Amino acid sequence: MLVRLGYAVISKTLEAQKLFRTLTYTNYLKEGTGTKKLEEIILHNLNGLEEILKYNVKNNIHFYRLSSSLIPLATHNNVDYDYESKIKDTLQHIGSYINANNLRIDTHPDQYCVLNSVRNEVVLASIQTLKYEASILNMLKIKKPLIILHVGSSEGGKEEGIKRFKHNFLKLDNEIRKMIAIENDDKVYNIKDTLSLCEDLEVPMILDYHHHICNNDNLDINTYLPKIFATWQKATPKIHFSSPKSKLKRDFRAHHDYINVQDFIAFMQILKKFNQDVDIMIEAKMKDEALFRLVRELKYLTNYNFIDDTSFII
Repeated sequence: MLVRLGYAVISKTLEAQKLFRTLTYTNYLKEGTGTKKLEEIILHNLNGLEEILKYNVKNNIHFYRLSSSLIPLATHNNVDYDYESKIKDTLQHIGSYINANNLRIDTHPDQYCVLNSVRNEVVLASIQTLKYEASILNMLKIKKPLIILHVGSSEGGKEEGIKRFKHNFLKLDNEIRKMIAIENDDKVYNIKDTLSLCEDLEVPMILDYHHHICNNDNLDINTYLPKIFATWQKATPKIHFSSPKSKLKRDFRAHHDYINVQDFIAFMQILKKFNQDVDIMIEAKMKDEALFRLVRELKYLTNYNFIDDTSFII
């Protein structure tokens, strides 16, 4: 069973270089030369993305989550800027590097992307966000593009929330629907709810193990893992793993800076029974530093066969 570890968006090792910058609409207007400033930040962010990918390759980090804020104000209704024509060549260059090094890339829109919202304006904005995410992945020419979503709103109850998700999912272009994967959450939609939805829509399910611990309704993970893996068909399943900020109820859902190695090892024992290769996204506030700290602890505490800096066989 091969396990590969990845991280999301920001490298703590490179953070001092401030590889990514943002621009609010208010500041865009204040600048007086808003488009010029916007173009400057976009170029800076694309250069930053290239740097972080080079860092990942040199450190044998094989998969990584893109920032959803790579292009500031890309979906803002009052910013008329054709970013696609401006950055297409640069993204194709970056995408060639990604594909040449067999990096696995995905995206995860922020909490404001709620496809099953009861508010039509939120749904429309969410669809625009998904179009933007898809355009970036397409310009990068990612071989197996993936956009990760939560089910979202539970207004009116879970059944109604799932119905709205299905209804609005069908509003998406077929190309975008093929990119979607759905993740269980820590409050409402557990692994059973999410798996059923994924099976109905024929999309992959992302298992977030910490979310399952927070919201499990006494469901046995061993029963559901084979079915979750089956949603990926021939692709390697992707899993999210994090540790709670503390054991206190008010902090339990929040992510810790690092990963609790004993909890991780216990989860590996569960996975080992199924002998399924997996990619595990480390969702810790210390990002790549948390990943490499976990690796050091695993090398000390286990006999896992590490085949490079972030991959091992159990």
